[in-house]
Amino acid sequence: MAQVTIEAAPQVQVQVTAKRRQRIALYGGTFNPVHNAHLLVADQVGHALKLNRVDFLPDAVPPHVDTKRAIAAADRVAMLKLAIKDNPLFGLELAEVNRGGVSYTYDTIRQLKKAHPEVDYYFIIGGDMVDYLPKWHKIDELMKLVNFVAVRRKGASNESRYPVIWVDVPEVQFSSSLIRQRLAAGESVRYMLPDPVISYIKEHHLYDGQGI
Repeated sequence: MAQVTIEAAPQVQVQVTAKRRQRIALYGGTFNPVHNAHLLVADQVGHALKLNRVDFLPDAVPPHVDTKRAIAAADRVAMLKLAIKDNPLFGLELAEVNRGGVSYTYDTIRQLKKAHPEVDYYFIIGGDMVDYLPKWHKIDELMKLVNFVAVRRKGASNESRYPVIWVDVPEVQFSSSLIRQRLAAGESVRYMLPDPVISYIKEHHLYDGQGI
């Protein structure tokens, strides 16, 4: 009688590789319009902290701003895409635009951490905003979810009772509001804005009296 030998099937080892944790900063704002100082801050912080990415986080409805002076979110997003396209460190996070309405940072961070548990989030703010952290919505809970990164500003206290990572960035003395004023007055904004953003503003007639 022939002898039949049945060999056990080889065991297949399945190796589950956990996603490598990512370190991503969020840079929130109205970006009305995005300008070169925004880009400078994002790039400097990203490299200083050796982050995987810095995501610009435009809001849907600007908080504490005269909404009549803020252009549509779609145009602000379009300009951001033009401004960041040549820097591989930069990304775009549309969580607040897609959600609509006024967004609290606490709700945004909770949403993003739920969707991306492998990411350690950082949140970039100006040194002047550090003074207002005690008034932020659910600030104590928020501090447990995100690492705040503050850019030192002249005239601000540049200190906080909250754990904040301070980064020194070359100071640039212009803002979105100043740029809007210059556009309205027909003054030059060259070198304040990326050239593609200037072209977009001119093509779409976004600001009164732009005079570019």
